[in-house]
Order: sequence, then C-alpha cells, then structure tokens
Amino acid sequence: MDLARTDFYLDGHWVTASSGETIPVHNPATEEVVATVPAGTAADVDRAVAAARAAFDGWATAAPADRAACLGRLHATLTARVDDIARTVALELGTPLKVATRVQAGLPLTVLHGYVDLAAQPPAEQTVGNSLVVREPVGVVGAITPWNYPLHQVMAKLAPALAAGCPVVLKPSELTPLTAYLLFDAIDAAGFPPGVVNLVTGTGPVVGEAIAAHPDVDLVSFTGSTATGRRISHLAADRIARVALELGGKSANVILDDADLPGAVKVGVANAFLNSGQTCTAWTRMLVHRSRYDEAVDLAAQAAAGYRLGDPFEPATRLGPLVSADQRQRVRDHVDRGLADGGRLVAGGPDAPVPDRGWFVAPTVIADVHPDSALAQEEVFGPVLAMIPVDDDDHAVAVANNSRYGLAGAVWSGDGDRALRVARRLRTGAVDINGAPFNPLAPFGGYKQSGLGRELGRHGLEEFYETKAIQR
Repeated sequence: MDLARTDFYLDGHWVTASSGETIPVHNPATEEVVATVPAGTAADVDRAVAAARAAFDGWATAAPADRAACLGRLHATLTARVDDIARTVALELGTPLKVATRVQAGLPLTVLHGYVDLAAQPPAEQTVGNSLVVREPVGVVGAITPWNYPLHQVMAKLAPALAAGCPVVLKPSELTPLTAYLLFDAIDAAGFPPGVVNLVTGTGPVVGEAIAAHPDVDLVSFTGSTATGRRISHLAADRIARVALELGGKSANVILDDADLPGAVKVGVANAFLNSGQTCTAWTRMLVHRSRYDEAVDLAAQAAAGYRLGDPFEPATRLGPLVSADQRQRVRDHVDRGLADGGRLVAGGPDAPVPDRGWFVAPTVIADVHPDSALAQEEVFGPVLAMIPVDDDDHAVAVANNSRYGLAGAVWSGDGDRALRVARRLRTGAVDINGAPFNPLAPFGGYKQSGLGRELGRHGLEEFYETKAIQR
C-alpha cells in the first residue's frame, strides 16, 4: 500500500497539489517518516470552497433518499476496507491494532450507519400559529479535525453535514492525514456529486485559518484544543459565522463509598489510558471516597502495571506511543510538575522503562493530587491518572466541578438512584454510571470551555440546519 500522496480531492476529482511543499508523516512507534502529504495553501482552500459552494444548491435540494443512498454506498465501501483503516491508524498514530480495529475503524462506521437512516428522513416541519417553521441546510461546512481519532472525528462532522444537505471542505490533522486519504478514496468510489466533499491537507495556521476565515464557509466545525478553538471562534466571529466546537476535557471519575471498587478502578484506569491517554473524554481525575482511597490507589497501581508498551502491531501491546516527540515532552512536563506540586508517584513516572525507539510514556498514576494543582486542572493528553480523595458526595461534586472543562465524567455506586443524583449535579456534557457503554446515538459535547454545540445522533444533525419561519 503506497502511503505517499501528492493530491487533494476537489470538485469530485483527485487534483495534483500545485505548491510542491510537503509534510512528513511519522510512525510514532519507530520515529521514521512513512509518507508525505501536500502542504495546502489558502489558494487551495479557495478552490475547495468554490467547489462546495457550486455544489450547495444541488445537494441541499436533493431528495433525502438520494443523500442517504450516497452515505449508504460510503458505508459499504468503508466496511470493505476496515482492515486497511485500522492498520493505517496503527501506523500513523500508534494505536494498538486491536483497539484500532474496534474503536478507530469500528466506531465511525457505526456513526455513519446511523446517519444513513437519519438522512433518509426529511427534517420535521412545525406549524406555529400562522407560521410554517422549516429546517434548511446551513450551507458550506468547513471541518477541521484532530489527530487522536482520525476517522471518527471526521465522521462525526462529515456524516451529519452531508445528511443535512451541506457540502464539506475537510482539513484533517497534518499528524495523521493518511486515514483521511483512505476515506476520500472511498468517497470517490461511492459516487458523491462533484464538489459535495472536498479534502485539503495542510497545517492549522495556513489551511485551518483559511477555512475558518473564508467568507463562503457558513459553519466551521472544529475539534481540538481549547486555545485553537478560541482562535477559530475569533476568525469566524469577524464575519458572524457559526461555529461548532468540541474542545478539551479534564473529566472526573467519581467513585463513591458503596461502589464496586475493583471494577470501578479497573474500568477507570482503562478509560484514562485509552488511546495512550490521547482522548478528550478520558477520566483523568479519579475521585475516591476517603474510606476506600488507599485501597483504590493500590488497585490503580496494579492495573497500570498490566499495560504493556510496545509495537502497535504486536498482539500483546496494550499501550502504544504518543503521536509526536512534542506531545511526549508535554506529557513528561506535566508529570514532572505534578510530582513537584506534591503528588505521590505510585506507578510509572519519568524513570519507568520504555522502548528505546518511539515516543512512549509509561502508564503513570499519581496519588494525593491537590484539586487546584496543574495536574488536576490541565489536560495532559497522555497516559497519566491523577487520584484525589474526597469526603462525601457533596465534596466529590465540588471537586469534579472544579474545572474550566465539562466534557465527560463517571459515577460509581451500588445505589443507582444515588449515582443518578450525583450525575445530575456534574456540570459536564456526558456522564457514565457504573461503566455504562458509550452510546454513539446520544448527543456528545461539553459545558464551559469544552465547547459549543453537540455531535452524534439527531442532536449532531441539528447543528447543520438553519430555521426559517414562513408566515401564511
């Protein structure tokens, strides 16, 4: 499989990039360059947006069944290529192949399948007095996606936008662009009308900002850091354009005194370390009732010891590398500061053994973290768990809500009603009770600085509509 690419996907065709500038793509497990992709320019964005704008009227007015059929063909094409997708994610991101197959390739296919069904249903109309209230596609969508889930984060934007009748211009992360090329090979095979879906690779400061500031982009949908989300919001605000933002998180895993402690800690550690901790919803703060805290610390240390670092393609590997050398250094700095601020190292840490090659960080658990410290407040985005003792339910809620983020969280209790009461008090967009499974049909998004708007399911579809009142 030749991974090097020299082209963009514009107006229904693969078009050779004109600038000649390229971006290297690394295998984070070996640090080797495995491919290059074009470094797009603002002029390339102009071409992509012009193609999307020209396609808007036809796609927006297409029969819902026709849009659903295109998405259905895409689902079938991607399903046939799931092994290639998983292996590509393992190569360019370092996710262990087993997880890449189940989560990185499998989850976006589930999301897409849901939008095949939703696309076939025209948006509901409502009569209010003498007004007919209708929903219409918002227009051209600029989608800017991150590296940590390179197909899922694209699909969470692309599928609902297309289902709603909106053409899309996509900029994937320059760190993991190869999965996007596999997606667009499938899009080309699925037979979408020209201009409906367009791909421009490049950096955020060049291609991302050109999309966010473009006068013909009606909505910018971005997933990534809160700092970059703030910048995109400023660019879009200058022209009063809509934004949908899924940003950072520092989610709390609240374990009450009557919880199944071994189960709660095991699942909590797994959640914190999923994708090497490079997950915005990761439960990176474990809050445990003081009466069971010492036992929980021991259990977390034991669980962390079971995570084997190594080659993502080796079946025994449970934890892959971080995506880049810069990301590894940022995580190391967070660990060093957490220990300097008084945290107690119980697993992993800066001196733990890691493979000689690759951007690895050992699975790390730090206990006795102060709720106001940097390790409890900043998004680390690596396999680092902060443990905090709490006195009672009220204290747990106060510590959990002591964050500028509010993306996800968890509550564990032997009393379902008690867990629900605590979950309702958490200022966060999603809460899992006793390890309940992720639901890709439920709304996904955050409170506070974790973002604006929602993705997934019908709520995700609603982001891509405008509302019109027709008086008669």
